[in-house]
Amino acid sequence: MADMITGSCLCGKVEFEVENQFEDLFFCHCQQCRKITGSAHASNLFGDPDGFRWLKGENDVTIFNYPDRQFTNVFCRHCGSGLPFLNSDGTKIIVPAGTLNSEPRFSRQSKIFHAEQTQWCRTGEQTRTFDGFPDD
Repeated sequence: MADMITGSCLCGKVEFEVENQFEDLFFCHCQQCRKITGSAHASNLFGDPDGFRWLKGENDVTIFNYPDRQFTNVFCRHCGSGLPFLNSDGTKIIVPAGTLNSEPRFSRQSKIFHAEQTQWCRTGEQTRTFDGFPDD
């Protein structure tokens, strides 16, 4: 039996399970992924679509396909959290890593579109760290 892990959106109205064996974890720094996430990069896992199923809230999933491009944004219509989706040819399930409720297993990880990484992200990787909010 496959090792399955669960994931959800922030508000919990959408839940899914996926086989915990991904091929790739990509940290994508392209402009589109920065816009979709509002962050320095997207963190997406690529796996076998046969190992994925919605547990609840599939009707609350919204899909936006960027016109004239193979670019998709899938999210909960209530809270806006990114959610899993099939790639354009249906061969991979793409799972936003932050939606998972436990640690994923993957074969490879890569930073992609690294040339598009912002300067503030580069300097941010070298900054001080805290376990929570800083005191000052």
